[in-house]
Amino acid sequence: MALLDLMLRQGAEAGIPVEAATVDHGLRPEARGEAAMVAAFCAARDAPHETLRWAGWNGRHNLQAQAREARYRLIADWALRRGLDCVALGHTRDDVAETFLMRLSRAAGVDGLASMERRFERCGVVWIRPLLALRRGELRGHLEASGIPWVDDSSNDDDRFDRVKARNILAALAPLGIDVESLGRTSDNLHSAKRALRHYASQEAKRRIASQDRGDLILERGIPDGIPAEIMRRLLVAGIKWVSGADYPPRQASVSELEEMVATTGSHTLGGCVVSMDSIGGNLRIAREWNAVKDMAVPPGDIWDGRWRFDGPCSPDLEIRALGEAGLESCAGWRDTGMPRKSLLSSPAVWRGEELVSAPIAGHAHGWKASLVSERGDFGASLLLD
Repeated sequence: MALLDLMLRQGAEAGIPVEAATVDHGLRPEARGEAAMVAAFCAARDAPHETLRWAGWNGRHNLQAQAREARYRLIADWALRRGLDCVALGHTRDDVAETFLMRLSRAAGVDGLASMERRFERCGVVWIRPLLALRRGELRGHLEASGIPWVDDSSNDDDRFDRVKARNILAALAPLGIDVESLGRTSDNLHSAKRALRHYASQEAKRRIASQDRGDLILERGIPDGIPAEIMRRLLVAGIKWVSGADYPPRQASVSELEEMVATTGSHTLGGCVVSMDSIGGNLRIAREWNAVKDMAVPPGDIWDGRWRFDGPCSPDLEIRALGEAGLESCAGWRDTGMPRKSLLSSPAVWRGEELVSAPIAGHAHGWKASLVSERGDFGASLLLD
């Protein structure tokens, strides 16, 4: 509510229209009335408001993680539909400190412990966090002084959730001088270190270590010319994100297991990707995993797997799907492409029902061209982005 009020005030002063959305996760009966309260507040300010409802939780797995992902998807769809330039989120200094403790418990590295980005892109939308320097108490003080109502979510007192546990631990650590402000400063320092490491990794990727091969990423094996192992690890993690399009990197323990498995067996899967060692040169190849894309299907005019665009003689009876074993059998010259079989299985192809029409990457173009969308075209540049 404080963010909404401040954005409406700033928008009015700058002549910039502001809209609001409330996500009702369908988990608490009170949520409908709370959304109505926000809608009434917006109506009094002549600001458009929309309630977005989620009904996607099946009662299993991590509720908070699934709810967070749902919020991003629902709000991103709303923002794109409304043609909004960006979406503001209400994270505060307290959120930074709590997140630090939660990630510390998972033995996170520099990136995980660094403070949240003030601006980032996700789901095709720009997101900003204008309140990161402020405490929750300051925002409540603003609401009280302005006579604006707000609601305290009862789940914020439920110690089954890690964030609530972190909040309680912060109170216990305060006598040691470990509080929101000190953790916030530490997180800011790590954010500066993260940006420096990303810059170095990006420069090395552009200079020589990384190369792209028709949607796959090739990383030079070993530690050339004394490049730190941390930089090579960052390139591997960033490569998995770049190929898969994931919003978050795999956990450090999973990456360590991946490196061990590739070293012993020559191939391993992680994050929707297959990481294998090339037979020639021993370099690492990161390709899309077949199981991650086998059920994806879009019309030829749409982007497939978040990164492939097709140009060719479209018709309503065509769709883009992964090539797979059945399609590869129809590509007599696939070996001449020089692409590994695993890479080709998950490559995009044009289908008419069960008939393969085109598979450009597998040497079966037939008048079609497949290309990476521009925002996924430069791996080195992507290292500088979240």
